[in-house]
Amino acid sequence: MTALITGAGSGIGNRLAELLIARGDDVIALDIAFGDAARAVLESAGSGSVHFEQVDVRDEAAVKTAVDAGAAALGAPTLVVNSAGVVTAQPFVDTSEEEFRRVVDINLYGSRNVAKAAVPHLQNGGHLVLIASLAGFVANFGYSAYCSSKFGVVGLAEVLRLELKPNGIEVSVVAPPEVVTPMVEEERRSGSKITGELKQFAGSMELEPAAKMILDGIDGGGFLIVPSLRGKATRWLNRFTPLTMTHKISDRMLAKASKK
Repeated sequence: MTALITGAGSGIGNRLAELLIARGDDVIALDIAFGDAARAVLESAGSGSVHFEQVDVRDEAAVKTAVDAGAAALGAPTLVVNSAGVVTAQPFVDTSEEEFRRVVDINLYGSRNVAKAAVPHLQNGGHLVLIASLAGFVANFGYSAYCSSKFGVVGLAEVLRLELKPNGIEVSVVAPPEVVTPMVEEERRSGSKITGELKQFAGSMELEPAAKMILDGIDGGGFLIVPSLRGKATRWLNRFTPLTMTHKISDRMLAKASKK
């Protein structure tokens, strides 16, 4: 199998690419930048081949060029995973228009650009996976840009599921709770403390088990992939609990977190 993974230079994308190469799959790895360590990890991961393309997912034309080049090098992908993403955690009033747009452009428009470039390569039996977040279903303090983008990714995945189903292409959306990656570690250093407190409800996952559970979910098929039991419970409560009740719960958590 040939897989195409964006955000493959670090975090979830890098670990997913490594797991796929280790089991013998070929991987077209896309990222805005690849450090030497990230390249070395993938080049030595296993028997599968890897092809690197450096690209900014905000650039539609560049994404198409990179995807086409990867397909020419390793063959058309049967699995496409868009894992490129960024986060900012600060109150809305402190978030500049530039920063808000950056997060939405990378997370949402990036998902759109990757899907637009990759879908023509997918055949019957292909699989498109967009990595969103529990923040695509559940709001959090300081996440005005992030939640806006990830709610959008979930909506995009829902539409693509309908539109691609007649072509035999499966679509999944991944909604993990917090996963400890370099991006999250930076958020913890510079972001809102209240955001971190509220995220404790769904819990936090280490990268290794999160990546393995996500890959198991991709292999198993189905639309919504939520790794971790606490993540599933959070999504269940959000879906089936009346809105007034979820607001009462979140308001109590907010009041408690604000006192710390």
